[in-house]
Amino acid sequence: MANIKNNYMKAWSFKLKSSPKEISKKLESELRSIGGFVFNINHDKNDSVIFKVRKRVLYVWYMAFQNWTIVKGELLKNNTENKTNVEITFNQHFLIRLIIFTHFFLGLGFLIAIISGINSNPSMYILGGILVALGIILWIALQRKFEKDIQKYKSLITEIFEL
Repeated sequence: MANIKNNYMKAWSFKLKSSPKEISKKLESELRSIGGFVFNINHDKNDSVIFKVRKRVLYVWYMAFQNWTIVKGELLKNNTENKTNVEITFNQHFLIRLIIFTHFFLGLGFLIAIISGINSNPSMYILGGILVALGIILWIALQRKFEKDIQKYKSLITEIFEL
């Protein structure tokens, strides 16, 4: 199960020489000036900040193209000097994973029905094979898109904080 989790979640961490509040203000102002992002931020009691960033969905059909990666981050104040530990995770959107698994398991269900003798229609072989193949192709394409999105977000964050 850990291997599956690693496919859908990537982590990134680094340190900055500012307080968590200053970093969150800079991140929020930069993302708001760029536009097109949904940015949620929560300030914690122990001077840490939790944030979440994703691309805004302007039209329904953009859901399939833009809103695949969700960035979750935590800014933790380091007791030494004025440093902040930044921990960021990149996750794939739940609906995208649901689409992949639905195609894959539906196709496997058809193939299992054929193997068990419930239905031996030749068109069931084709339908089951197509659904499994479509699930695998979608999974590969989404993994590539996820890696590209992670690199885009990393370069954006690097640009904002001048790392």
